[in-house]
Amino acid sequence: MKKILIVGAGGQIGSELVTYLRGIYGGSNVIAADLREPANPVIDGPSVKLDVLDKSAFSYIVHKNSVDTIFNLVALLSATGEKNPQLAWDINMGALNNSLEIAREYNCAVFTPSSIGAFGGDFPRKNTPQDTVMQPDTMYGVCKVAGELLSNYYHSRYGVDTRSVRFPGIISNVTLPGGGTTDYAVEIFYSAVKGEKFVCPVRDVYMDMMYMPDALRAMVELMEADPAKLRHRNSFNIASMSFTPEIIYNEIRKHIPDFEMTYRVDPVKQGIAEGWPDNLDDTCAREEWGWKPEWDLASMTEDMIRAIRAKNLK
Repeated sequence: MKKILIVGAGGQIGSELVTYLRGIYGGSNVIAADLREPANPVIDGPSVKLDVLDKSAFSYIVHKNSVDTIFNLVALLSATGEKNPQLAWDINMGALNNSLEIAREYNCAVFTPSSIGAFGGDFPRKNTPQDTVMQPDTMYGVCKVAGELLSNYYHSRYGVDTRSVRFPGIISNVTLPGGGTTDYAVEIFYSAVKGEKFVCPVRDVYMDMMYMPDALRAMVELMEADPAKLRHRNSFNIASMSFTPEIIYNEIRKHIPDFEMTYRVDPVKQGIAEGWPDNLDDTCAREEWGWKPEWDLASMTEDMIRAIRAKNLK
């Protein structure tokens, strides 16, 4: 990677990936693109306002800046996507299709994240294998499966260097999530630090989660991996930790003993969560490009609480 364009740079992952990549490849070599103007002026590298569904504008930026790698992070997430499935399809697949077509034309590599939401149907929910049944019943999941297949097609048909991971729920102390089923695992920390009772929308369900530093590192390690060793380019299971709301609640109480949590189950989110894996088998990622998580529930919880307290929230 020499010249990188991140589309969807204003989202939960993108906003941190910009800074992370600039620290590795240099500020001038990482372009942040999003539909909205950045909330704060970007002083350590270039940024552009871009609607990725506008293929000509997207193509112009890639050509003008001699981009060789595209990180496509544009998506409507699971719970939000169920409120407007057609919009989710149009945005999620439109952004990916444009990314792949432009990559084909200008010989770019493409990273686009898949998700645990890609799974569905009669598949093993414990230690979910790399290759198994994938029949999701959400539009978000449908888009992820279609995206994996389309990316594989562009690699096999046109030689586009496409790569992807199936992300668990991402937990961050920097940017709040927006519309995902796993959002509770971020929101619970803010409630705890602010001294508020947390009302959890899901209960009694295991879901894979990952701390943002591991997620950022995984993207770079995969994109820098030897392509000759990659058999599952689109898309790799990666895993770090799996827990229920009660488990993370009890872990937080080790640091904030008077923290309280109750439940008000959101039927949509609960239904989505119950259809996802309990935990993923990430053997292929470990074997093909050396994936290994550095954070577990205990270390993440301690760091999340420290970082959120430092914000001096009211």
